[in-house]
Amino acid sequence: MLRTTTILAAALLLAAGGTAHAEPTTLRLPAPTGPHRLGTTMLHLIDRDRTDPWNGTARELVITVFYPASTVGGYPVAPQLTPAAAEVFKGFDPVYLHPELPDEGVDWAATATHSHTGAPAQPVARPVLLYSPGGADPRTIGTGLAEELASHGNVVVTIDHPGETSEVEFPGGRVRTIDVPGDPRTDPELFRTMLDTRVADTRFVLDRLGDLSAGRNPDAEARTLPENLGRALDLRRVGAYGHSAGGATVAEALYEDRRIDAAVNMEGYLDYLPEQPGQDGELLPVARDGVDRPLLLLGTDGFRDERFERTWTAMLAHRGCTRWEQLDNATHWVFTDYGAQAPQLQDAGLMSAEHRAKLVGAVDPAESVPAIRDHVRTFFARHLPR
Repeated sequence: MLRTTTILAAALLLAAGGTAHAEPTTLRLPAPTGPHRLGTTMLHLIDRDRTDPWNGTARELVITVFYPASTVGGYPVAPQLTPAAAEVFKGFDPVYLHPELPDEGVDWAATATHSHTGAPAQPVARPVLLYSPGGADPRTIGTGLAEELASHGNVVVTIDHPGETSEVEFPGGRVRTIDVPGDPRTDPELFRTMLDTRVADTRFVLDRLGDLSAGRNPDAEARTLPENLGRALDLRRVGAYGHSAGGATVAEALYEDRRIDAAVNMEGYLDYLPEQPGQDGELLPVARDGVDRPLLLLGTDGFRDERFERTWTAMLAHRGCTRWEQLDNATHWVFTDYGAQAPQLQDAGLMSAEHRAKLVGAVDPAESVPAIRDHVRTFFARHLPR
């Protein structure tokens, strides 16, 4: 009866010349499964010894830290996207990055995380995991996996790479969008610069986490940090994981920086772009030489091409420390929050089955979300033991 009444009211409104406006859909993030309640905070970091290749100023980053909290009472739940970031996201990402996403009908600012802003951290030294997102994607679409890992007793640091990310909000509400002068996916020189910058970003974040662990405040505005945050970092146990370009970033960072003990590459190519069409690109040093620490290559059956097979097979040829695992009935962005949210969009009539399959595959999130979480969580539990 309620459904019939609602439809009738909408029909009468339209007949009278009005418009029936449905409430925008609010997407949900899957709840973390670990025993720890979560705190979160954002840090603004400036590397004054390095010039940003995209705008010529000192390189500055924004990171989010997720951590086990000692209490969450009185601390607000953080949104996945701030209002300013959501405003840019809705006009950019569905139009230019992921046309499978709807450009209307979603309240991107309404999605809540399961983490509480500024909550005090448990004063227990825990493994530190760094996350690098895919090219142009913001760190915020890796929130679900970050929360899962933190809920099981890790400190997780998600990193944006400004200038090649769709939106990065800095303190005070300033939002930076993409200002790379070209397309790194087709320009070999830009791709090298992008990857080198990302690896340097990752190493710089580790430097600043060292400051934090030593009791110093690395935030550029010296804002008050959550209680015990520095004490929660065990920088003797550091892992890194990333998606797409972020997967290549963490694999190469593992090779270059011995502070990183293990890494997970979720579908990142392990080569540079070829200088001439039709050629093979030069392998990244990590794939050329191998690495003496654990590396997990985590892929899908829906994202495979000759370049992918060549570079991952080259990595595996070194044997010993590298494994390749696969999720079936899935494709590239299943490793992000879209893996859980695209089916919600389809259920709401805002995404077709074809677009859902193109973005994340047809796999049910009841299968893909726990599978990805289990792959990554158990890998780090094995190689960064408590």
